[in-house]
Amino acid sequence: MADRRRREIAEAVWRIAAGRGLESASMREVAAEAGVSLRVVQYTFGSKQRLLVEALRLLHEENDRRARARVERLPDPADPRAVLRAVLGEFLPLDGQRRMALRVFVAYYVRSLTDPALAEVFLHNDRSLEQLVAGLIRQAAPEPGTAPVPDPEREADLLVSGVTGLGMDVLHGRRTLAEVRRTVDYHLDRILGSAQRPAAPTGGSGQDMSVRLPGVKGRCGQGS
Repeated sequence: MADRRRREIAEAVWRIAAGRGLESASMREVAAEAGVSLRVVQYTFGSKQRLLVEALRLLHEENDRRARARVERLPDPADPRAVLRAVLGEFLPLDGQRRMALRVFVAYYVRSLTDPALAEVFLHNDRSLEQLVAGLIRQAAPEPGTAPVPDPEREADLLVSGVTGLGMDVLHGRRTLAEVRRTVDYHLDRILGSAQRPAAPTGGSGQDMSVRLPGVKGRCGQGS
């Protein structure tokens, strides 16, 4: 019961952050959104800072659970290129849940610029996501007769930062998902060659991919 209550309150934070920005997520507003009393929110989390941090941690857990399920549904979850494309897909608003999560992370990022205490939690020097992408680049065999990727770490930096920005463009309507997918495939072809490119998905919102988004120190405690 306590875990379910915490989850319901955290979901209220997500909805407020995604729709109105984190500055609107006062404990009173969160209580109203969750349909509980202010006292319940205060008793459950103790402080607004703890509420915000815990809501972000729970969102990472939710993303991680969904992402792992999507990877398991890949035709070949052992294919490094397919998993790499999946990892990059987690930065894109491919469905309602990922669109909401991306908006929430943007709200936290904006708040962290003026809130040193939150920045200490939200921003971190952990580079496990970039290391994961670099490792997948090494594992994904290039086309026969081509040289290995000379610097997987630099390519990983470019892919992660580039796809993050492209995801923001999709949220703003500056680019379509189809355009972004073509850009991602272009860079994967450039890095790995095009011979092993998987067939483009048909129908729905596209191929679903997985890994936790960046955000909280230690990837939320991770932070795809």
